Parts: sequence; structure tokens; C-alpha cells
Amino acid sequence: MSETAQEAQQDTPSVKFREDFNIDRHIPEALRPLFEISMNFYWSWQPEGVALFRDLDSRFWDKSEQRPRVFLEDVESFRLWLRACDPAYVDRLNQFAARQAAYLAVPANEGTALAPTPKIAYFCAEYGVHNSLPIYSGGLGILAGDHLKSASDLNLPLTAIGLFYRYGFFRQHVNHEGWQEETYNDLFDTELALSPVVNEDGSRLTVSVHIRGREVVCRAWLAKVGRISLYLLDTNVPENSEVDRLITGHLYGGDSETRIVQEKVLGIGGVRLLRALGVQADVYHLNEGHAGFSTLELASEFLAANPDKNFADAIEAVREKCVFTTHTPVSAGNDTFEPNLLLECFSQEYLRSLKISDNEFLALGRANLSDDKEYFGMTPLAIRMCRSSNGVSEKHGHVSRQLWLKMFPGLADAEAVPITSVTNGVHAPTWISPLLQNLYCRELGANWHESVCDTGKWGTAVWNIPDEDIWAAHQALKGLLISYVRRRTATKDAGTVETIHENEDTATLFSSEVLTIGFARRVAEYKRWDLIFSDLPRLLRMVDDEERPVQFVFAGKAHPQDKVGKTMLQELLRINSDSNWQRRAVFIEDYDQEVARYLVRGVDVWMNVPRRPMEASGTSGMKAAMNGALNFSILDGWWIEGYNGKNGFAIGGLETSGTDEEVDKQDAESLYSTLETEVIPAYYEFEDGLRKRWIGMMREAIGTLTPQFSTDRMVSDYLQKIYRH
Repeated sequence: MSETAQEAQQDTPSVKFREDFNIDRHIPEALRPLFEISMNFYWSWQPEGVALFRDLDSRFWDKSEQRPRVFLEDVESFRLWLRACDPAYVDRLNQFAARQAAYLAVPANEGTALAPTPKIAYFCAEYGVHNSLPIYSGGLGILAGDHLKSASDLNLPLTAIGLFYRYGFFRQHVNHEGWQEETYNDLFDTELALSPVVNEDGSRLTVSVHIRGREVVCRAWLAKVGRISLYLLDTNVPENSEVDRLITGHLYGGDSETRIVQEKVLGIGGVRLLRALGVQADVYHLNEGHAGFSTLELASEFLAANPDKNFADAIEAVREKCVFTTHTPVSAGNDTFEPNLLLECFSQEYLRSLKISDNEFLALGRANLSDDKEYFGMTPLAIRMCRSSNGVSEKHGHVSRQLWLKMFPGLADAEAVPITSVTNGVHAPTWISPLLQNLYCRELGANWHESVCDTGKWGTAVWNIPDEDIWAAHQALKGLLISYVRRRTATKDAGTVETIHENEDTATLFSSEVLTIGFARRVAEYKRWDLIFSDLPRLLRMVDDEERPVQFVFAGKAHPQDKVGKTMLQELLRINSDSNWQRRAVFIEDYDQEVARYLVRGVDVWMNVPRRPMEASGTSGMKAAMNGALNFSILDGWWIEGYNGKNGFAIGGLETSGTDEEVDKQDAESLYSTLETEVIPAYYEFEDGLRKRWIGMMREAIGTLTPQFSTDRMVSDYLQKIYRH
């Protein structure tokens, strides 16, 4: 047992198991459809569904962090009976329940122009379906959650596999000194929209995976994401030892051994779960390298069914079924494992079932086959074992081909490397505000979202909306953001150091008439959080300008072990001088989907300044653009494809030269000068009492970027370019 595993075992609270997440309370009969609605995340991307819960008790809905099962368990009975006696509310509830039932009743592959489609098994280590199911850390999980929602709307026969992390990802708290602290919540202490997966006789369905010399039992939970089934494997069961129960303890927690065994459960256990469920798949989609071990299990199955075949035959058979998406633009960002440690985590019996030696097994994960000391990489494994590999933007595809050219010594040109690209997207109904959706309904009808990928129809509708209506909706959302900012940063005890994440008086914090810039992303060195304050006096002059001021809202988490990131965050939070900075800049703690919804819908500008080419794609800017915010971004990832000169602003150029320090200096100058000469003047330009030029750019952003960067388009691309072949 590793030291990390031993420490985790010692620090873990008393053993706790859950057989189900059923709610044990009585509610009025007229409101009982809420139980069924709450068990499918379909409600979460329907404004009417969200409103059904919020309208019961808006204050408690926010207090419960928009977790419908917790909400229904604990909401005051008086509030329930009040709505049960409200005919209009009950009618809304029944209409929504009927609409959801009709949506779910359509068989897969029907009612869509994309049918027929192959059956897809989708593997990912995290899913950001909704903040009430906190088993995601950031962009990869949000992308996976949006993928499932579009697959549901497009009615694809897709089954998703993941892990149920008992403690999820950490919750962020920033202390009075501006230093990030982490806590973890036990998800077995709450109520989740998960159902136990059972056999026909009602017993829990289990699969096992050989780990550390013993069989580890995994149960499964089912989350319904519209028409899509998401199965989550869980090792926290009585049959396992305490250390094995912690395999699915924390998302991206523990040491390398923990990561290996987690990925064995995801990949090997995931394939075995599909078999136990009787789910057949034509295509296995590995969303990032964490799921790479699934290819080994498929090879083992093939050899068990074809004892006269060898591993080379198995690779050929597996490659026909498997496709791989990489999300990482640098070698260091990919999971790699020390060879001896990896061998310790795999039994000799399993490797012999593959008919390969230890060295042949390790070679599967090496980019350089002549280096027998190279660490085992999950990305090389996936590239070798899949018929298709793709990056997540055109630029990332190019970067990935260069990065993995070393795996193809027979190729002289990186562009010949068999890695393509499918640019990421976001799920429009999830991220576009209900206010804007109402405008689209007016132009396109209740099923407006079905026109999102129709560039001509969508563009015409967007240009038909009057300037006044677009601006009124935006200002309302900006007002909501400011109110949220004041609520989240208000505190009775702000400590002795002035920081921008807590204020004892928020009454005059922010103004809806001031240009508002949002910057929310993981706090990592390559994201360059410190670029914006590299010339602090110049920044503060913009903040303090009496006629054309600027205000900033920040959010993001640093990895618990990333002291550089934490220090960078602390420096930002503690900026203090004789200026308005403390009244025109805020930091929102614990960035998650709920925080993101307020930010991407309410800011005027969305800023992004990664070091090129380390932004594989990025999706937060897509969400902002769909709500009319203008991107102000380095030309990297998706923005290279999205920027047309009229729908946002670019920082710097496509190419760079010099050291990182020199490039940072060049990009900082471009950032400041673009703000001073383009962004700020455009926002404060008025014509007939309206910011007409700015509204025109908002309209251009919504009209051009929504169709191009919707997950409906993305999933359709996967179907046409990747799943079918």
C-alpha cells in the first residue's frame, strides 16, 4: 500500500455506504411529478424546469446550491402546500412532466435527420452535467456533460461510462490573507439524482477488477441525462478493503498508483459493466487518455473468444471499434506512469491473457520504442489502439500532430500524422440565458434550439431582433450578475487585509453602466493570470478613469499542490493602492457551473490570455459569446477559428517568437493597448442614446459563433467524421 493510500485510509471518516438516494418524505399529491423530474437532468437545460424548483422557494433553492433532491428533501412543507393549492403552478408542473415524458419516450435513432447511427459507448473520467452532481473539475468534464446533452437532443444511441467520486473535486475557500484552502464534501451525506443499478432479482449489479493482487468489487449508479444513460462505477462497497474503497474517493486525487487503479476501474471495469448490462456498442469513444485501458479489456475479450489469434490480431480488431480524443497540447499534461509501478498494478495473469510480455505491454504506452526506460503514457496507448485520434480545435490538431510525430518514425512530415480535429462546442440550451432564449423563441418558435446549427436561419433570426431588445436583455443579466457579485462577496468579517473576494459593505460595489470584463478559468501558470497586472499603474488608470472606467470579475481554482498558482491568485486578490480597484474588481470563490452561468451571461467582455499554443480549445468563451459577451482573447484554441474581426477582439497575433518572458511582455502590451484603443472606446460610443456599434458586435458574435461552436454541431461532426467510417 502506498504512503498516500495509507494516509487517506487514516484520514477517512467512519465508513459510510449508500444503497440508494431515495427521498423519504411526504409531499402533496399534486406535486409528486417533481420527484420524477428531479431524477433526470433534463430539467437542468429547460428554463421551465429550473423555474419549477425555484418558484417553490427561491431563497432555499439557492441555499441548496440548486440541488433538486436536497431541495425536495428539506424545503419547508408550507411552501409545498402553497404551490399545491396554486392551479397555475400545478398546471405548469403537469405540462412540463408531460413534455419530459414525450421527449424521453422517443426511441433512440428516431426523430432525427442523423439516423441511423452506430451505438456509441462514451468513456470519460469526469462529467459536468450540473453542479448538483459535483464529479467534475473543469473544462473536460463540462465538455463531456454538454456532449451527453446534445447526444440526447439529437437522439443518438449513446451510453456513457464514468466514475462516482465519493468526495468529488475540492471546494475552494479563500482566507482573509487571500490564500486558497480546500475542503471536500462527502457525497454520501447528500441527496443525488442517482439510481442504483440492479440485476433482475433486485440485487446490486457488480463487476470486479483485479487490483493490487485482489479482486476489487465495483457497483454502479445511473444518472439519466435526458435520453442518455450515464453509468458511474463506485468502489466504496462493503466487500472491499478500506484502501480499495478509496479508489473512487477523490477526483484526480492521490498519487500515481491511485491514478493507475482509478483508470483501470474506468477502462477495464467500464467495459465489463457494459457487458453486465447487456449494452452492445459499435464504437468506443475514449474522451482523453484516462480511459485507455478499455482497449486492453476489449483485446482480452477478443482473444478469449478467438484463442487461435494473437495480440496483433486483437489490436486490429480493437482499432476498428475505438476512437480517441486528446485534450492536451503538451507531453507533460498527459498521464504517464513509471513502468515498474504500472506492472505492479497489473496481474501477470491479465497480461498473459493478452498474449504479450511485460516489455510488449510497456511498449504500448511509449512514444519512443527504442527507449525502454520511458514512462508509460496513456495517450500513446490510446493512439496505438484506436483507429481515429483527434484534437479539439484545428490548431490543437496541428499541435498534436507535431507532438506525436515521434510515434511515427516512418513519417517525415508532421501533417501526415493520423490525428485529425473536431473543434469543441457547448450546449446552447444549457448556457444561453432564458431571457435571450425568449427572444429566440419569438423569432424561431419554441424549438429554437433545433435551428442553432442552421447558419442562415439562425443568422437571420438574430439580425431581426431589435437593438433595444438585445441591450435590455443584456443589461438585465448584467444587473443580476452585479447583485450576485454583491451577495457572494459580502461578509461580516473581512479580516485586516483588503482583498477583492470579501467586503463588509457591497452596496456601491460595481455599476451596470461600467464596462465589465470577466476572467474565469483554472489558476495555472500557462493561463497567465498575472498578465493583466504586469503593468499595474496602467491597469489602474483604466479602472479609475472617470468617464470610461473598467471593472473586473475573476473566478477560478488552483490545483491543491500548485503553490505557484496559489501565489499568483493571492497577488491578484491583494492588489491595493490609492485607486478604485477594491470597488471595481471582485473574485468569486469556488468556481463551478452555477458561478459560470452568472458570469458568462452578465459580463460585457470575456478575457482569455493563455500562453500559445497551450489552449487546446477552451469553451468558456463560447458560452459567453452565445450570450452576447465579446471575446477578448489570445489567438489560440477555438478563437483562431471563431474570430472574424467583427465579433470580438484579438490579443497579439497568431505566431510568437522569443522567450516566454519576451512573449509575455509583447502580449501584455497588446492587451493593454487593445483595451485602451479598441475595447473601451467601442463600449463607450453612443449613437441615438444606444451603444449601437457595440450591440452590432454582440449580434455578430451571437449570430456567427453560436452555430459554429454548439455541441450539436460538434456531436454531428463526431458522427459524420469519427463514429461512421
